[in-house]
Amino acid sequence: MSRLAGKVAVVTGAGRGTGRVHCERMAQEGADVIALDTVELDGTAGAVEVHGRRCVALRADVRDLDALTEAVTHGVAELGRLDIVVANAGIHATGVPAWEITEDAWQSTLDVNLTGAWHTVKAVIPHFGADGGSIIIISSTNGLRGTANTADYTASKHAVVGLGRTLANELGQQRIRVNTVFPGAVGTAMVLNPATFARLCPGVENPTSEDAAKVLAARNLLPVGWVDPVDVANAVVFLASDEARYITAAQIVVDAGLTQKA
Repeated sequence: MSRLAGKVAVVTGAGRGTGRVHCERMAQEGADVIALDTVELDGTAGAVEVHGRRCVALRADVRDLDALTEAVTHGVAELGRLDIVVANAGIHATGVPAWEITEDAWQSTLDVNLTGAWHTVKAVIPHFGADGGSIIIISSTNGLRGTANTADYTASKHAVVGLGRTLANELGQQRIRVNTVFPGAVGTAMVLNPATFARLCPGVENPTSEDAAKVLAARNLLPVGWVDPVDVANAVVFLASDEARYITAAQIVVDAGLTQKA
């Protein structure tokens, strides 16, 4: 497949989870990748290179604009251009009512999820060429509705939607498209962990992934507990490709019908 042949993509939060899968799927479609994260990136580089594409893997924290800008500049110099940006880095560590969230926890979530997306855009804009490109911001179904005990995460994911819409207006004349993707529950460590299983299945001793899947499936229109990371990455690939060349300021929801179930 070659929907992204000759293109170069920046992906933040690329070290694991959906971020790594975004990199792998774009490599499958012919793109070279600048993979950025604060964690080890060897696995991501390998997932890209196995498809015959180049990967510049660099440690960079989206909260640090100077370091992020330096990493993007280095990556673009190595790979020669920039066409696609996936603002994927995010954290989710709540579980208490809004009034019990600590100042540090609140600020940390917004620093990564919102300010980090803004920093990513600031770092990449100077590197787009005359042909423009595609920016994809990863939000969440929490960016479409309120969910109890996730006030900091939900606020940050609503905010990046407004950021994306504003950027689409500001960057359209430069042929830069800006769209947002809203995953529901995704089969990564953020969902597939004992603490989440216990929260989803109160009263069940030592709940398993199967127990959690039944609870989550009951919330969805489709009879599945969660989507796979590749399902989110497929939406990203579409928005990054020329198939979506006239799509901007749009929102694509990948949630098995969670947000539409009556």
